[in-house]
Parts: sequence; C-alpha cells; structure tokens
Amino acid sequence: MLKFLIEKEFKLILRNPILPRLIFIMPVVLLVILPNAANYEVRNINLVVVDNDHSSYSARLVAKSASSGYFRLVASEASYEQALERQVERGRADVALEIPQGFERDLVRQGSARVLISANTVNATKGALGSSYLASVTADVTREINLERGAEAFASQTPTIDVATRNRYNQDMDYRAFMVPALMMMLMTLLCGMMPAVSIVGEKETGTIEQINVTPVTKFKFILAKLIPFWTIGYIVLTVALFLSLLLYGLWPESSLLTLYAGATVFIVVISGMGLLVSNSSSNMQQAMFVTIFFLVIFMLMSGFFTPVTSMPEWAQWVTVFNPQRYFAEIMRMVYIKGSSIADLWRDFLALGLFAVVLNGLAIISYRKRV
Repeated sequence: MLKFLIEKEFKLILRNPILPRLIFIMPVVLLVILPNAANYEVRNINLVVVDNDHSSYSARLVAKSASSGYFRLVASEASYEQALERQVERGRADVALEIPQGFERDLVRQGSARVLISANTVNATKGALGSSYLASVTADVTREINLERGAEAFASQTPTIDVATRNRYNQDMDYRAFMVPALMMMLMTLLCGMMPAVSIVGEKETGTIEQINVTPVTKFKFILAKLIPFWTIGYIVLTVALFLSLLLYGLWPESSLLTLYAGATVFIVVISGMGLLVSNSSSNMQQAMFVTIFFLVIFMLMSGFFTPVTSMPEWAQWVTVFNPQRYFAEIMRMVYIKGSSIADLWRDFLALGLFAVVLNGLAIISYRKRV
C-alpha cells in the first residue's frame, strides 16, 4: 500500500508544470547569484572631500582614499556645511572628509594632525565601516609621511608591540565559505518544509483527500507517503548544491560527507514535520503558504544567517534555542569550514532530534482521518 502511495506522490510532482523545474532551478539561482550579490565586504562608499589646506599632503590623503578600493570620490566642496547639504543630505555621499587648515603644518611640526570624518549612518553598517576604513587610510598616510621624514628614529625610542594575526579555518576570510552552507540550509527548508505543506492542502482543495480517508490507509502511512518523495528531493538538491559549490567557489566539506548527510537527514525530518503540522491546521493552500512563510522568515532571521547568534541581545539568543535552523546552520558551517565530526556536534544533533520527535509526533496526532 505504501509503495503505491509513494508512486502517486512522485507522479503528482512530475506532472506539475512548475515544481520539477523549480526544484532544480532554485539551487542554481541561489548559489550563483546570492554569494556574489550579497557581499559582506562594503565597497564603493561615496566620499565627499572638503580640503581647506590645499597642500601636497592633503592632496596625498585624498588620492590615497580614492585609490584604496573602498571609496569613490564623488565631489569636492568648499565648506563642511555645503558638503552636508549638497551631498550627504541628498544621498549622494555616504562619508564626508574635512581636512582643516594647517594639516600639513601640523604633520611637519608635530607628526600628527586632525581631520573630521562624518558618516551617513542611515545604513549603520555602511556608515560605521566607511568611517573605520577612512580612519585607517588616514592613519596609514600619516605613518608613511612620518617615515619619509625620518620619524622612525624617534619612534624607535619608545617600546612597540608587534601583532601577528592568524586566521584559523578560513584563512582567506572568504565570506562565501560562511554563506554557502547557510544557503544550502535555506534550500532544504524551502523544499522540504513548504512543499509537503502545500501538497497536503492541495489534496484538500481538490477533494482527493476525501477519497483517501475512506480507504484502509492509516494516517501514519499517508503522512509517510507524503514525506518520502520530498525527503528524496532534499537529498538530490543537497547533492547538486555540494557540487555547485565545488565548481563555482572551490568549496568542499572539510569533514566527512557522512556527518553532513546525517545532519541533513535529521533536519529534513524536522522541517517536513513542521510543514505537515501547518498543513493539518490549514484549510486552503493560500493559508498554508502564508503561515509557512511567516515561520520560515522568522527562523531564517534568527538562525545566524545574517547576524551571528552571539551578537544578538540576550533575550534573542534564548529565542534561537527554539529555532531548528540555528542548529543545522551550525552543523553545515562547522562541517564545511572547521571539519567537525558528529562527536563534536552532538549537542546540535541532539537538539534537532528532539525537534524531529516533537514536531512529527504533533503532526501525526493532529491529522484527523474522517471517514
């Protein structure tokens, strides 16, 4: 009986004019576009300069800032007020740099000088990083000028600390190594969470579920037949995503594939159980999609995909304890970047196992077979 129900589900999926294409187009689009478009590095920051010194050193600072690769010089204004009014307030510039009179004189006499950096922090990340980058460029220019003028002799009289930085696991600090595993988690969530919910509600709308209800099929077999095809699709999509990440970005799991597929197996059971739970309480497809999208968006925002969990407020960190995506995202990243094993990630596996038991148990209990 179960065999024929599973065969029916696969035929329904293959006969759908959109679903088969979506299953294979989605991983390609997400893995090709998002890692290249959603860049964690902030570049092309629009810069406006107010040079009140008009000296060779101030011109050098402006040239160094424009050629750093982070800034794009959009204008030079005669005063600070004009720079704010014409450029920053109108959204043409993100950061304003004012070089005061006597900039070169102070550098020559004192070895240091002051500048004013004003950032448009409507986009807080861009404004904060822009100010930090510009301050770093200014410090580099000051250091270069002092060295050229022989200030190293004075600097050697004071003790210095040499800092050696070593990046572990992701030595090149490639943001794709952090983002791509999380994108795989998103794919599994969309395909194995939303699709089962839509599938069951679709049978409610077409009336075929009433025909199944009068058969000897138990609710356990019916739910299992609904889940197995999407579990299979989840494994296929994950495998495709693995090879796409290798071909496009040269990323391959540092740990064994067994650990990765074990984590994916538990997560697929969790997220499909959540989809079934939503479908049992939904009367039409529109309602099921709205409820599913609501939970998936909340889970995604609280999973650490955009903001690290440890950087969230304490109350938000407690909320993420009830988010299964948090644990699978951690498993994917640790397997890909750090090479962790199941023994290292046992807490995440245990949490996902508890979610699987609770959600699927509730889905089976809440499903009512009416004869």
